[in-house]
Amino acid sequence: MVERQDEGAERLAGLREAIEQGRTALGIELGSTRIKACLVGPAGAPLASGSHDWENQLVDGTWTYSLDAVWSGLQDSVTALLRDVERQYGVRLTTVGALGVSAMMHGYLAFDEADEQLVPFRTWRNTSTERAATELTGLFGHNIPLRWSVAHLYQAILDAEPHVTQVRHVTTLAGYVHWRLTGQQVLGVGDASGMFPIDPATKDYDQRMLAQLDELVGDRGPGRGIADLLPRALPAGADAGALTEEGAALLDPTGTLRPGIPLCPPEGDAGTGMVATSSVAPRTGNVSAGTSIFAMVVLEKPLDRVHEELDLVTTPAGDLVAMVHCNNGASELAAWAGLFGQFASALGQPAEPGAVFGALLRSALDGDADGGGLLAYNYLSGEPITGLEAGRPLFTRTPDSRLTLGNFARTQVYSVFGTLSLGMRVLAEEQVELDTMFAHGGLFKTEGVAQRLLAAALGAPVAVGRTAGEGGAWGIALLAAYRASAHGATAPEQDLGAYLGAEVFADAALDVVEPDADDVAGFSAFLERYSAGLAIERAAVETLRTRDTTQEDDR
Repeated sequence: MVERQDEGAERLAGLREAIEQGRTALGIELGSTRIKACLVGPAGAPLASGSHDWENQLVDGTWTYSLDAVWSGLQDSVTALLRDVERQYGVRLTTVGALGVSAMMHGYLAFDEADEQLVPFRTWRNTSTERAATELTGLFGHNIPLRWSVAHLYQAILDAEPHVTQVRHVTTLAGYVHWRLTGQQVLGVGDASGMFPIDPATKDYDQRMLAQLDELVGDRGPGRGIADLLPRALPAGADAGALTEEGAALLDPTGTLRPGIPLCPPEGDAGTGMVATSSVAPRTGNVSAGTSIFAMVVLEKPLDRVHEELDLVTTPAGDLVAMVHCNNGASELAAWAGLFGQFASALGQPAEPGAVFGALLRSALDGDADGGGLLAYNYLSGEPITGLEAGRPLFTRTPDSRLTLGNFARTQVYSVFGTLSLGMRVLAEEQVELDTMFAHGGLFKTEGVAQRLLAAALGAPVAVGRTAGEGGAWGIALLAAYRASAHGATAPEQDLGAYLGAEVFADAALDVVEPDADDVAGFSAFLERYSAGLAIERAAVETLRTRDTTQEDDR
């Protein structure tokens, strides 16, 4: 016992020393429902964290977050992290070896010559860009999804929005925060690939497509080339500037964090998910589940043809990735868990939200393999893969179905994976080979449930690591640590995959679940109902108005 106590004290002293000497990295991710800060130490081990909950707002038919909410949320999460460090280690965190920012990808943040925001932030969730996306896909011969930044920009041009002539630069949420912290208008190549197509050969914006768009826009645009509006794309490990005095004050008004900290290129949540699961090499892939859900598969070669179900983006190092992105993830499941939590409180048995969510998930394993004939749609917003411009969450069943808690829970989990499964079938048709799919995100914190059902939905093994619940904040912290490994040089000596394999995941413990034959057959039966029932979902969209009717008016 004494020996163990001595080992614990020695470990604590070593971590305290690493914190005091700045041998750490700090990652901050602005997710759809939570802003999280994560401090890592040697070998990428999580040391402390802080978070702030937030939600998007539907304002005048547009899903958005205010920039004031961005900064108040960032400050709150950093303050919580600083307190956590002091509580655990008894020291103040004044500096780190490197810092990184990531956020939800895509969307539209436009600024004028004076760096003033021109229109409210249009997030990835908005699906009002169909004409622009369709025209650009045809022009480029490259799929441009509705949520991509270039689709939002071109739609604004098509609609002759008054602000277009004033646009001087556009960026993503991660790019915006990084710019305010460092003064540098740059973006990690992975996040940049969700703004405008990237040429895998140059790992920069595709010059042919830029020229095509300039010619198409002509004198209807901002009066300068599209390339001049975009942030400079950088690969993982590149020098992306340092925290300025103004940036430090924005991040931490108390002045505890000092300026001068180097930053890695800002990235999107897809890229940080790849890093957090060490899925950056060909034939690897990962699924990230949150408000949205998406799968990323690193390709060995380009696809044979254009698929509207697939985004072609890149890893943070610039390698080609096929992305199946679904706008609707686990939010509806969480809403049902919240309802059951209210019911428990009404019975005089209140429970923590996490406990309720975990109990609901675990009950899914008691359900029939096909969900007992129940049917659910988790569509809180539009879903391009299934051709829906808006969404209505639905739960329905036939009179002969089996309504049990287990079947209800399994059906809700299946609905999280339903649209994703449809998109993944396109990759199978392209004969894209995948060794193992890694999963991460809060949905996978409850062991053995979502992982098992995802394996059934994909028909492939699914691996989950002990850090599965750490999510993108841990991923961007690892990218910051990768930048710090350059020790001031232009770029690190190791490539990103080698660094992660040697420094972070060499001894990682993974739980791999193979698809269960009964679950696979059950999910297949569910998916058949799910596909047939999309007509019900479409009818609901047409007949059930939201409180903010401008969402439908915009359609």
